[in-house]
Amino acid sequence: MHTPTDAAYAAELDAADELASYRDAFVNDEPDLIYLDGNSLGRLPKATIGLAENLVRHQWGGRLIRGWNEGWFEAPERVGAKIAALIGAHPDEVLVADSTSVNLFKLALAALRASGRPGVILSDDLNFPSDLYVLQGVAELLGGRYPLEVVPSPDGIYGPVEGLLERLDGAAMLTLSHTVFKSGYVYDMAALSRAARAAGAITLWDLSHSVGAVPVDLEGAGADLAVGCCYKYLNGGPGAPAFLYVRRELQERLRNPIAGWMGQRDLFAFGLTYEPAPGIRRFRSGTPPVLSLALVEPGVELLLQAGMERLRAKSERQSAYLIALWEQLLAPLGFTLNSPREAARRGSHVSLGHPQALGIDLALIREFGVLPDFRAPDNLRLGIAPLYTTFTEIHTAVTRMQQSVVERRYEKYTHEAPTVT
Repeated sequence: MHTPTDAAYAAELDAADELASYRDAFVNDEPDLIYLDGNSLGRLPKATIGLAENLVRHQWGGRLIRGWNEGWFEAPERVGAKIAALIGAHPDEVLVADSTSVNLFKLALAALRASGRPGVILSDDLNFPSDLYVLQGVAELLGGRYPLEVVPSPDGIYGPVEGLLERLDGAAMLTLSHTVFKSGYVYDMAALSRAARAAGAITLWDLSHSVGAVPVDLEGAGADLAVGCCYKYLNGGPGAPAFLYVRRELQERLRNPIAGWMGQRDLFAFGLTYEPAPGIRRFRSGTPPVLSLALVEPGVELLLQAGMERLRAKSERQSAYLIALWEQLLAPLGFTLNSPREAARRGSHVSLGHPQALGIDLALIREFGVLPDFRAPDNLRLGIAPLYTTFTEIHTAVTRMQQSVVERRYEKYTHEAPTVT
């Protein structure tokens, strides 16, 4: 009988994987590369290549300006409606537009201006730093009426739930990353959204490390607002536009602070006074980036075909397998588990800590054909994308991590600091 540390055990798991065929839907020009960074940039779907050719040669090259009446104008809502099916939202509640940071700014500022409730913007120190920068800017623009309060995590892994609950009575808004970018900790969205609503605070969730890998039910959770990116598990490509969610009941109450032509009620009346369009379209600002926006669609469609329930089940099996290998092969070498053990509280990446994490990361990339990422000060993040990550890849990656430490391969890279890690 094979044990988890045997390569044959991983092969057996791959043979039983009902999602294995989806791996062939992605470009894989380096078959020997073990790619564990899909939580930063997803692989390229093969269908995206044909679509890109069509967009450039036929739609732009042939149809020219006519393309706006042949699908371009509706693309933000059309792709948004498909993403809505992944995150438990209605089709008319999600829009693809701008970047995650810009969408966070728009929704946070719009909601606070409309709320009239005094209080703090409440977040935690596990939130993605860019989100905190945006929130600092929002607080400054509002003249200090809504200061940002950041609640510290007790251990850098788990969200400070008790601390957040204690501060909700003084909060105008609660805004968190649903899945934390370093540790992979997943908040109980429903419980916190209920508590925030009971306290009179609005909720704004960042779904960037959840969408496409972790089940989200915005409607069931009673969430008010959300944003997220499309280049991680949605496989939309580098710099892909992001998405935003606004609960139906809030759409007419909120005013987009970046009022633009595309959000105007009657675009071609060319009126000089802004009148917001009804529904989700009012959260458009400038002209959508048609080419990159359209290229988000193939990755979303693959996820919808596979089904979030099956994707999550595989992700949980694979992350549990990775943790079992860590316990047996890496913990004796000084690696710590910097992610939750409980599957329900763990996203689709696993963080392992080591004092030489950056050197190990660079050794894996340059000498062992393994591509994870590094997050300061000591985190090696191993991203699991259930559509294309195999159990064999996880096994091989862990054994190569073991080898990089046993053979001290990391030592030659200890003083290097690449711009992007």
